[in-house]
Amino acid sequence: MPQYYDDEFKKKIVHLKLEQSRTAKSIILEYGVSKARMTKWCQEFREECQS
Repeated sequence: MPQYYDDEFKKKIVHLKLEQSRTAKSIILEYGVSKARMTKWCQEFREECQS
């Protein structure tokens, strides 16, 4: 069964990756999301999270 992530959680992950320059590996280990999912979220929320 797929796990549901709300937009707030997705934006938090994108913020960590883009604004705090965290590595994908550290985020994956801490939050348990896949690299593919994180990449997709970064594409979706990039502009919104950088403003």
